[in-house]
This record gives sequence, C-alpha cells and structure tokens, in this order.
Amino acid sequence: MSDQQTATQVWNIVQTTAFDPDARTDPHGRLKDLREACPVMRDEPVKTWFLTRYADVRETVNDRSLWRHWSRAEPGALLRRMDQDPDEPRTDSILSMDEPDHSRVRLPLAKAFYARINAMKPRIEAIIDEVIDAAPADAPFDLIGEIGIPIPILVIAAILGVEQHRYREFREWSEASILGLNPLRTPEETERMEWGSGKLADYFTELMQARRAAPQDDLISDVVALQAQGAPLSDEEVRVNLSALLIGGNLTTTDLIGNGVWLLLRHPAELAKLKADPSLAAAAVEEILRYESPVAITNRVVSDERRVGGCPMHAHQSVITSLHAANRDPAVFDDPDRFDITRKHVPHVAFGGGSHMCIGAPLARIEAKQALARLFERFPDLKLAGPEPTWRALPFFRGMEALIVRG
Repeated sequence: MSDQQTATQVWNIVQTTAFDPDARTDPHGRLKDLREACPVMRDEPVKTWFLTRYADVRETVNDRSLWRHWSRAEPGALLRRMDQDPDEPRTDSILSMDEPDHSRVRLPLAKAFYARINAMKPRIEAIIDEVIDAAPADAPFDLIGEIGIPIPILVIAAILGVEQHRYREFREWSEASILGLNPLRTPEETERMEWGSGKLADYFTELMQARRAAPQDDLISDVVALQAQGAPLSDEEVRVNLSALLIGGNLTTTDLIGNGVWLLLRHPAELAKLKADPSLAAAAVEEILRYESPVAITNRVVSDERRVGGCPMHAHQSVITSLHAANRDPAVFDDPDRFDITRKHVPHVAFGGGSHMCIGAPLARIEAKQALARLFERFPDLKLAGPEPTWRALPFFRGMEALIVRG
C-alpha cells in the first residue's frame, strides 16, 4: 500500500486532467508517474478508482458485466458529482445506457449509421476536400476554426439529411450544444447550450416527421424506416442519440484533426514519410489516436466484488480508466513517447472498448484520414505560424482552442 499512498500524495485524478493548468498543457508526465508507482489508485476524496496500465484498462473497458451509468456509482463519485442536474428526469443516450436498453437502442442505430457512412463515403470525402480547398492560401489561418470545426459538422449534417440552406443554423446549434460537455461553463454558456440543444431537438423532430411523409436518401429516413419495421426505438431515444452522436463526434473529430496536424508539423520526419507515401494516412491516424487521443478517459461502475491489478473493488465503486496512460504503456508499446506513423500496429484504446466502443469511430477515421491526405496535398509547405497552442480547459478531452498555420 505504500506505493499507492506515495502516488496519491503526488497526483490525484483531477491533477491529471485539464482542470489543472500544467496537466492541460501536458498530462503525460503525471500519468506516467502514476502508471509506474500506482497503476491501480484509489482517489478516496472523489470516491473513484483510477487505472493507468494498458492491461487493466483494456480488460475493464471490454468487460460487459460492468455498469456504465453514473447513477449506479456510490454517492460522491467524481463523475456522479459532475452531473449538474442529477434529479432531472431525462432520456439517456447510449453513452451511459446499461443493458438491456443499451443493446436495444445501439444495435439498430449502429446498423443504420454504418450502412449510411459506407454509402456516403465519396460524398464525405468531397465535403472534406471542399472545406480544405476553401482555406486561405496566402495568409495565416486557424486550422481549428477553418477546417477542424466545419468538417465534422458538415459531414454529419449531410449524413443526417440536413437541408443545405440550413447548414449555418445547424452549425450554430451544434456548436452551442457542445458547451454541455464543459462542467465549468458560465451561466451565459449554459443558456446558449440550452438554446442550441432545444433547437436541435425541435429540428430533429421536424426532420423525422418530414421523412416519414417523404423518405430521402439520409440517416433520418433510415432510422424512421427501422421504427416502422418494428425497431423498439422511441422518438425521444432517436432524438437524444442523434444529438449525442453530433455533440460527441463533432468535438472529438475536430480534436483528432487538430492534434494530428500539430503532431505532424512538430515531427517533420514523420510528415516527410506521409508526403512520400500518402497511403500511410490511415496508419498516421492510428498513431495520432494512440499518441494524443481526443478522449482522455472512460468510466465504468463495478457491478460485483472483484480484484483489479491485485486491488479489491466493491460493487457500486466508480472506475475511471486513463486512455492516455494506457496508450503510452511501455509494457505494450515500444518507446511509447515517440511519435512514429510507421509503428508496428498494436491496438490502442483511444475509442474505449467492449459494447461501449465509440459508435463514431469508423466515421472519425474516414474524416481524419481524408483531412490529412487532402490538407498536405493542398498545402505541401504547411507550417506552424503562431504561438504555442492553448489547450482547451475541458476536462477528460484533449484538443486545442486554436492552431495558427500558414500554407
């Protein structure tokens, strides 16, 4: 227990997140300390276990017997505390659902979503090309604002079936709704978030009604057709999960693109490899996901008495798994702090695992791969043109507020 006590005195969970200014800039040193000294740490003040070894993290996220919903955790658990309206009745998304509802809702949605992505891949790639081609060619620009943010919003708008003349509104609602991920938002940001979420819910209701009357070639039509064929999905479950797909997928894809460009520009030898062989784009995306993944953690709730990494855990205790720490575990990845797009492939855990594997992973990979390939084709001399980026103060996510580049 002495290692656990020593590690706990050095870092707690909050000190490894964007809540802490130093960890916001670079969380990896502190995570390495914990992985080496106390890979299974009990942070008692926030009633949460924290896992940092790849083996423990992978086993935990793949364990379908564990619970996902925060409400099953003991009182005082960190993620339970961060829910700002714990007593407000609501419909959960698949992000936090447990069985049997999770499979009931996720399986038909995933089937429709993946089929739609495959059918629209050429259109998705064309949207990405259009966004990149519109970026300034003769002046510095913010890669996040000009490319990272619009790509996932415009792509998901096309997949859902949003009318092009409403894209501007849809983007405004989407960006406002994303504020819901920030537990430190101001009252003004909360008001804007609620406005955007309400507008999206109303719009999804409108689209679902329209597609029942006149189906189109889009995901909303696919989902209402599944309902008509007997899929046990309520309209509210569809609305909530479309919003969750939009909010979570947009932010993390923006960060995947931004983090990837930043890494490649800071590692010119790796960028040279990609330019010499554009077919490495898919491998580059996997290494970006491993090295600087947009999502820092995922959580589970212990469902029975068990031991993890030799430590006893009890039912209803909360477990946070550090995806960042697992993805740099030297027991699994050779020289893990080196960015190498030709690294021998070992499965990372950037998308979590098990039944709660990120539903948007296939789309994120398509978007990031095409964005990197097209960006460096359009701007072969792209370089950093501003100060060191400021990392966003959003706990449990990793991305930059802005990234100034010049083509």
